[in-house]
Amino acid sequence: MNDGPVSQTLTSILGTPITSTRGRLRGRLKDVAVGTGADAGRVAGLVLKTRKGLEIVAAKDVRWTPSGALELRNDAVLNPLRGDENFIFLRQDLLDRQIIDVHGRKVVRVNDVNLRWLPETNAPEQLCVAEVEVGMRGAVRRLLSGTMPRRTLDSLVHRLKPRVIPWNFVDMIEVDPARRVKLKIEHERLAQLHPSDIADILEDLAPAEREAVLRTLDEEVAAETLEEVEPRLQKSLVQALDSETAAGIVEEMDPSAAADLLGELPDERSEAILEEMNPEEREEVKELLEFRENSAAGRMTTEYVSLPRTAVVADGIRALRGFEGDPETITEIYLVDEAEVLHGVVPLARLVLARPETRLEVLADPRFICIRADQHQNDVAELFDKYNLRALPVIDRSDRLVGVVEADHVIAFLRARD
Repeated sequence: MNDGPVSQTLTSILGTPITSTRGRLRGRLKDVAVGTGADAGRVAGLVLKTRKGLEIVAAKDVRWTPSGALELRNDAVLNPLRGDENFIFLRQDLLDRQIIDVHGRKVVRVNDVNLRWLPETNAPEQLCVAEVEVGMRGAVRRLLSGTMPRRTLDSLVHRLKPRVIPWNFVDMIEVDPARRVKLKIEHERLAQLHPSDIADILEDLAPAEREAVLRTLDEEVAAETLEEVEPRLQKSLVQALDSETAAGIVEEMDPSAAADLLGELPDERSEAILEEMNPEEREEVKELLEFRENSAAGRMTTEYVSLPRTAVVADGIRALRGFEGDPETITEIYLVDEAEVLHGVVPLARLVLARPETRLEVLADPRFICIRADQHQNDVAELFDKYNLRALPVIDRSDRLVGVVEADHVIAFLRARD
């Protein structure tokens, strides 16, 4: 196809006449079809507006003429556009649409698309999507296209500072589940961002787009992201999901965060999600739902590491390795007796420095701080502030360990209060 310029912009070539080798007009360029999967970013075909309607021709069957028109090769075949092709259509799917800039960690709107000829191993050069324009340059080019000669317009817009995103940093948003699957849009690069960044991106999207993106994320990533989203949006997102999908995500959340979320939902909806959850996770969350939200128990998690008072350092290491929750949240190990009564707290730093045979009771802090399950969350915050805590064990009226409040839970509470 490459007998023309080294690079093109989508808006500058839309409407270009397409002729036969004898010069007969066959149609005008309506759109550009781009591959997905292994062919991601490669121009697969051109969409023509002809007398018969919309037709598509393979990119390899078209060449540029010196005059700037497009010419069909002798053996070119035009096929009717059915509408179920496995392509991204640049004009239809990208122009004026919101996309996710993975590198910039933000949502932007596409004003134009830059195409470029790239060399292929043992094959002719391939026209590919190089980058998308999201700044004024693309917007001005589109606004003034057709109002002045091409060279004049190019000279004008090149004075403007470009704002572009390389194609490999673009995550498309497709709200149609069937088409999303067909195009293999999984948002894998988005999933590699920090959950807080993903949460910020979701908050910038429209409701349907938020749901589409959340559905494509791995359940664990979706859960971590949901915990970072502000409560009102969190509730809205879960309400939009079917019970089975919502349950899969809620199971991966911290139990206290899951309980807080389900506690905000209507009882019928909350019960439907709980019913779809695995029995073990369901019971943990149900227990937490029984506590008042503004109590210490309402802020705690039931994911912690506890061991008998007779345990040694080697036992502690094994317990940490077998911990199924988020290991980054563990800052200490709790020593309990047969009745689960709390007797000591061992900071992880002491565990790491001690010999494997050392009894944990020797390493335990003799003056540990704890709180009753029914005390107010304000008391929790005061203790964290007064003693500079990273975690606070929660006990019941019989001094049994029932959970742990982590620093993140207190920060979330204080943020919501402000």
